[in-house]
Amino acid sequence: MKTAFVFPGQGSQHVGMGRDLCEHFEEARALFKEASGALGYDMQNLCFNGPKEELDKTFRTQPAILTASMAAFRVLASRGITPDVVAGHSLGEYAAITAAGVISFKDAVCLTEKRGTFMQEAVPEGKGLMAAILGLERQKMADICLKVDSGYVSPANYNCPGQIVIAGEKQAVEDAIRFAKEAGAKRALPLAVSAPSHCALMVDASRRLSDLLATMEFRDPEVPVVNNADALFLSSADSVKTSLVRQLNSPLLWEDSIRNMKSSGVEIFIEVGPGRVLSGLIRRIEPDAKVFNVEDAESLKKTLTL
Repeated sequence: MKTAFVFPGQGSQHVGMGRDLCEHFEEARALFKEASGALGYDMQNLCFNGPKEELDKTFRTQPAILTASMAAFRVLASRGITPDVVAGHSLGEYAAITAAGVISFKDAVCLTEKRGTFMQEAVPEGKGLMAAILGLERQKMADICLKVDSGYVSPANYNCPGQIVIAGEKQAVEDAIRFAKEAGAKRALPLAVSAPSHCALMVDASRRLSDLLATMEFRDPEVPVVNNADALFLSSADSVKTSLVRQLNSPLLWEDSIRNMKSSGVEIFIEVGPGRVLSGLIRRIEPDAKVFNVEDAESLKKTLTL
């Protein structure tokens, strides 16, 4: 049976993530040490002890989640569990390409730190907003965004049937929330994120990211990477690099990505990293899929029985 590894994105972070893996596995401890050396601060202390306010800063969150995810990946790989295809949700796409051998882990943690900085600087804090809309179809949500005349707002994440995230200027997103409720949304609520990603407000961040990626060496992935921007299977270094730039200012096609992997023969999905957000989304997208997660020794034990 074909297996996909999927890696979580921003919002999955929590104080204490990675601690259990480090207590049980040398591979995880070594990876956290490598992250600390690359970034110049104690990644293990940040992830294990916080404080939460520091961990939640975008430029800290992104390399921290990447490190916790790759620690779980290294432990899985050391036990002979490897993927046939990889994908990641937003930030998680960087863990996916690292797992596929496109870039080194050291380059990845430094790259995600800079990505977080670019995103935060693209939109001043308090000027942008993201919101989750539950219970509306894609076209209906797109029409609502077009209806808003108080600023820019657009669909940003197509996570699963009936769950769409929108992003844009604060007032415009708040108006879209109100219109969505009036249109029958089951829930419509702002998200606690500091930068509105996957929309046109990230164009400047995309340009800066493109300039940075142009200086980096990418290798062809060892296994296909299903990208966020198109939900396509990528197999070349150039296509991955181009996709990462587009990802920041394009809607994230997570539902489409999972469906395409399932259609290609993937039967097992393993969420690799903190939390179980993606596991829940996958079960709603493809109820027949076998779904596991690995974030600590106990969840690893369950996954090793597959």
